[in-house]
Amino acid sequence: MIIKRYQEYLVTTYLFHFIVVSVIFLSLGFILNFFEELKFFDDREVKTYYPLLLALLNTPSILFELFPFIFLITTKFFYIYLNDRNEIEILNNNGINYLKILSILSILSIFIGVIILIFYYSFSSNLKSHYYNLKNNFSEQNEYLAVVNESGLWIKEEFGETINIIHAKKFKENLIEKITITQTTSRFKMPNTIVAEKADISKKLWKLYNVKIINNRDQNNKLSNFEYNSSFNGEIIANLFSNLNSLNLYQLYELSENYSKIGYSTTNVMVHLNKLYSMPIFFLLMTVLGFLIMIKFKFIKTKFFTIVIGVFVSVIVYYLNYFSSIFGANETLPIGLSIWLPHLILLLICSLVIVRINEL
Repeated sequence: MIIKRYQEYLVTTYLFHFIVVSVIFLSLGFILNFFEELKFFDDREVKTYYPLLLALLNTPSILFELFPFIFLITTKFFYIYLNDRNEIEILNNNGINYLKILSILSILSIFIGVIILIFYYSFSSNLKSHYYNLKNNFSEQNEYLAVVNESGLWIKEEFGETINIIHAKKFKENLIEKITITQTTSRFKMPNTIVAEKADISKKLWKLYNVKIINNRDQNNKLSNFEYNSSFNGEIIANLFSNLNSLNLYQLYELSENYSKIGYSTTNVMVHLNKLYSMPIFFLLMTVLGFLIMIKFKFIKTKFFTIVIGVFVSVIVYYLNYFSSIFGANETLPIGLSIWLPHLILLLICSLVIVRINEL
C-alpha cells in the first residue's frame, strides 16, 4: 500500500501533537505524584532520592489511565493546527473531505492503542510492581505478606519472635477452608501446627472450626472451635489483591486462573482485563469524538477553550465508564456489558454525526 503525501503529513502531524500532549500530561502527573510521595515520607527519615524514585516508577501507570483523554485533547490540537494554517480548507478543496481525514486518524489511533496495550502497559505495570515493592519497605506492616497462587492462599505474619505461616486451599469473601497454620520462631523452632476445616475471617479474631493442634512432640489436641488473632480479615486480604495495575496481561490471566482454583471471585480481574482489551477501541472513539466536536462547534478556535471543553467531555466519559464498571464489579450487569456499554453509547453518538460529517 502506497502512502500518499497528504496521508504521511496528517500522520506525522498527529503523532507530533500526540507526543507533545503526552509529555505534558506525563510531566504534570510526575509533579503531582512527587508531592504526594513527599507527603508520604513527611514523618519518615529517608534519603532525598526516594520520593523522586517512587514518582518516576508510578507516573507511567498514571499516564496509562490518562491516555483516553490524551487522544481527545491531541485530536483537538491537531484540528486547530490545521485550521489555523487553512490546511483543512486546502484538503477539502482537493477532494480530501472530513471523512477521509477521520478515517486516517481512526486507523492511526487503533494502531497506537494496540502498541500501548501490548508494550507500554507491560512496561508501566512492571514499574508499578517495583513501586509497590519499594513503598512497602516503608509501610508499618511490612512484616506481613499475602500471596495467592495455584496452591491456595498464603499469609505470613510476624508477632515479635513468632512467625505464623498460614495456608488455605479455599478463599471466598470472609470464609477460608482447609487451613494450616504453622507457628515457628525467628530461630525456626516449630512449637505448633494448627489444622482447621474452615474459618470465619470476617474479623481479625478468626473463628476456626474442627481444629487439630499438633505440638512439637507430635501430640494432638482436637477442638471444635478455636480463635486465632490475626492482623488480617477478609476485607484486608481482598484489598491486598486489588492493585491490578501492577500486573501485565499474562500475570492477570494467571491470577484469574489461581483465583478460580481457590474459589475466590475473579470478577475484579475480569473487569480489569476487559477494560484493557477495550482500550484501543476507547482510544479510537475518543479520537473520533474529539474530531467531531471540533468540526461541529467551529467557534472553538483557541487552545484554552479546547482544553476546557476537553476536560468537560472527559469528565462525562470518565463517570460514564466508572459507574458502568461498578455495575460490573458488583455483578449487577454482566462484566462484558458493563465495560463495553459506555463504548457502545459513544459509538452510537459518533455514528449519528458521522453520517452527516461532510455536511457540517
